[in-house]
Amino acid sequence: MDVTFSPLPPGGTQLMSATPGPDLADAGYREDEYAARGRARAFGAEAPEDAAFATRVLVRRPVTAASATLVVEWLNVSSGDDAAPDYTYLAEEIVRQGHVWVGVSAQYIGVEGGRALVPTGEDAGSTAGNGLKGRDPARYGDLVHPGDAYAYGIFTAVAEALSTPQGSHPLADLTVRRRIAVGESQSAYALTTYVNSVQPVTGCFDAFLVHSRGSATLPLGEPGCGIDLDQVRHQPPELFRDDLTTPVIVLETETDVLSPRLHYWQARQPDATLLRVWEVAGTAHADLWQIGEFEEFLGCPDPVNRGQQAYVARAALRWLDTWSAGGAAPPSAPPLDIDTTEPPRFATDRSGNTTGGVRTPCVDVPTAVLTGLAAPEASVICSLFGRTLPLDETRLRELYRDRDDYLAQYGAAVRAMVDAGFALPEDVDALLAEARPDLVPAD
Repeated sequence: MDVTFSPLPPGGTQLMSATPGPDLADAGYREDEYAARGRARAFGAEAPEDAAFATRVLVRRPVTAASATLVVEWLNVSSGDDAAPDYTYLAEEIVRQGHVWVGVSAQYIGVEGGRALVPTGEDAGSTAGNGLKGRDPARYGDLVHPGDAYAYGIFTAVAEALSTPQGSHPLADLTVRRRIAVGESQSAYALTTYVNSVQPVTGCFDAFLVHSRGSATLPLGEPGCGIDLDQVRHQPPELFRDDLTTPVIVLETETDVLSPRLHYWQARQPDATLLRVWEVAGTAHADLWQIGEFEEFLGCPDPVNRGQQAYVARAALRWLDTWSAGGAAPPSAPPLDIDTTEPPRFATDRSGNTTGGVRTPCVDVPTAVLTGLAAPEASVICSLFGRTLPLDETRLRELYRDRDDYLAQYGAAVRAMVDAGFALPEDVDALLAEARPDLVPAD
């Protein structure tokens, strides 16, 4: 269906983010915000066939490019407002590969406002999110979301319109090579539903990065309202269909696998021809990479998780881009090790870090215990950030002769992660810079 894009004035963009990512101008990129208007198809059985919509689309693109891969993020609305957690993790890879990133306000709450699943910031004491129209009525007051029965249709319509060579739209001057859908947390629930129920109908996307889903999936929705994920979380687990025609990488943290809010372990399934599931040891649903210098404002009882999932996410995007173009399939990884006694818990090594899963240098050559499971007394938002606990001096002396020994082991772990395909060669220097010899006893 036809979609038109009207530029919104520069500045004033509403998108929750604690860390800004790379400097777009220095990278030869520009950011533009649009109101996208059209008609969206409904995929829920009880909804009228289609409805008019006017939503927000944010585009970050190379200023000059002949062609590019389109990375389309289903913006996350768990806070009651739009956020782009996957852009935060993936931005370095997006920019260095010359991809176009598009953030789509696909869900009702992000536009119209509504119940916040995880209130944050100024809304931390409330259950209501403002949405774009509440945040800035002058800028976004003309937007109209017909309800989440049309969310999947809106996401599809925008992605298809931006890839159409005819007409006038933000990417009309370049050729879109591939479309990759990405989404984290609540958006991953939505993309799981999209893979199972919508992609077979639309064939819109060439690959999917489903990041931090729980065991259930987001419903197809109803007209005139948003979906209450708090109720969805208690639905039966759902696997990915066994006849996938499009590559899918599922990226899961320790929080996603075993926390009572997500319990992904109930929806575990083995890899298949077009499916890879990467459970990453020592990672949390959200982490220091996401919150940055604002960590103290969370008020968590322990330092938040300082794991290295960002590098695994970047590798996943690279694999999806080449895999969907006919390249080699990504590596498989074992699941995280779980002790199946009731309640289930992670198996750990002598340092206290979880065994199994995708391995990173900070868990294989540890100076801390990195876990996706927060302290029992943690708030809802802190429960998503896991924690980082120091290793005692006795254990550090058992592990390392001295700081040089630690650095040698850490460097070997970085090379092993790259050789295994779970980190990119371009990220070696960044990974090495995260070594913590200062925490190892000097004598």
